[in-house]
Amino acid sequence: MVNEIDSESLSRRLTDTEDVLLVDIRTPAEIAQGMIPDALLLPMHLIPIRISEIPKDRDVVIYCRSGARSYQACAYLMQQGYNRVLNLRGGIIAWARHGLPIVAPED
Repeated sequence: MVNEIDSESLSRRLTDTEDVLLVDIRTPAEIAQGMIPDALLLPMHLIPIRISEIPKDRDVVIYCRSGARSYQACAYLMQQGYNRVLNLRGGIIAWARHGLPIVAPED
């Protein structure tokens, strides 16, 4: 079973500067519409190739548009031995609905 975190809890953890890595697995076209600040941009299809960029020794929150793809990505990472991955429930849609910050990606 994949562990999940809601937008408000994630926002609190980021505000408290907890050691959390945020990973956006959406496509470049989706990311161009805005992203959660300070997220690592890692499109879902590249996770197997770039898995070494995802640490096993800290909490990693994976997000997509609605939470469905990120749930699958978390399940995949768990199969690869990651036990500190969390799915952002509702994805960036839920994040935006709660009025939390979204920024333009840096070029």
